Amino acid sequence: MSNQDHIQQFQQELTESISTGTFIKTSLGNYQGNEKELKNIYVRRVKIKRTDMLSFTYRYKTRDIFKNYSLDEGVRMIAQLISNDFKVCTLFTTQKELILEHHLKGGIAIRESLVKGTVVPDLAHNKEKKRLIKPAVDRNYLHDLNITDGQGEVFKNAQDKYKQINQYIELLSPMLKELPAGSLKKVADMGSGKGYLTFALYDYLQNVLGQDVQVTGVEYREDLVNLCNRIAVKSGFTGLSFAEGSIQEFDASSTDLLIALHACDTATDDAIFKGIKAGAKLIVVAPCCHKQIRKEIVKGKKKNELDFLIRHGIFLERQAEMVTDGMRALILEYFGYKTKVMQFISDAHTPKNVLVVGVKTKDSPDIRKEVLEKIRETKAYFGIGHHHLERLLGLEA
Repeated sequence: MSNQDHIQQFQQELTESISTGTFIKTSLGNYQGNEKELKNIYVRRVKIKRTDMLSFTYRYKTRDIFKNYSLDEGVRMIAQLISNDFKVCTLFTTQKELILEHHLKGGIAIRESLVKGTVVPDLAHNKEKKRLIKPAVDRNYLHDLNITDGQGEVFKNAQDKYKQINQYIELLSPMLKELPAGSLKKVADMGSGKGYLTFALYDYLQNVLGQDVQVTGVEYREDLVNLCNRIAVKSGFTGLSFAEGSIQEFDASSTDLLIALHACDTATDDAIFKGIKAGAKLIVVAPCCHKQIRKEIVKGKKKNELDFLIRHGIFLERQAEMVTDGMRALILEYFGYKTKVMQFISDAHTPKNVLVVGVKTKDSPDIRKEVLEKIRETKAYFGIGHHHLERLLGLEA
């Protein structure tokens, strides 16, 4: 057989596998073309808007590019590619593997091997990521919060919020699992807003981890408190409730997990203060605004190696954020918390994307003097008169 005959044979086998529903994928390798960074192309069958198509993944050294073609156009494209630039092409079907290979002397050969077992082709265009909070008809709160429709499908305009909910639970999940079994009884979510994340957390704790907990969302706006309480009752979440009031007013005693996401400025300090006083096993905050320390830095007008930065408002704001949250972490460490700071949610969802976490460990009197000295040095360096959390806890010198 001539080289062209081999290519036609491969093309016919490819077309037949697609028409009979046995096609799984095609892999094109050993690229000898002019695009220096192109390595391979992988082709699979997908269904896009109820139309069967071939999806090409162009695998480059540092990136992937995706292109979709009609079935006929895709087959012609593969035949053209194996005639010229790609020297090895493998067709995977549910029954066999067919390999077309160019030899060094210019000839082309085809060999095949039978497949043991049964493989079902996957026609999903976007493989669904495993979510800890899955949309479903029986998750009434997602529908009542306008995340999903009555059939449990996520609304297009709610995709970002749904991803945010799951990223939040994914971040908390390993922290929750590290706590001693049965130790998590009382949870407070300070500044719960419309309750998206509060509902998801209760759902995960109660229905996924099987923990019997009492979760309270604290929110200043009466209309949101009433709305969330109605949804909690409707969802059968007997351990979930929402309380009207401020963070300062809320009785957080005996709280095991305290959360405050995007509490503005010193409200984050108020939440951390409540958690420390309650001896919470886990404190999780995503700070918002950093006006108090920013004003202190401006008022102090301290001359140091970094003072050129605060001439620019955006740098001043970022510096205030880092100093504020860095000192919060130090103060948590003073009271026996192991701390870490991580990214919370990407800018696509919210510009506030720092999460400060404190996990209660044994108090260590030995490090307290060291921590206080570091706080004192930081204040002196940046010209800060006081940090609100420091003042709340009576740590001011």
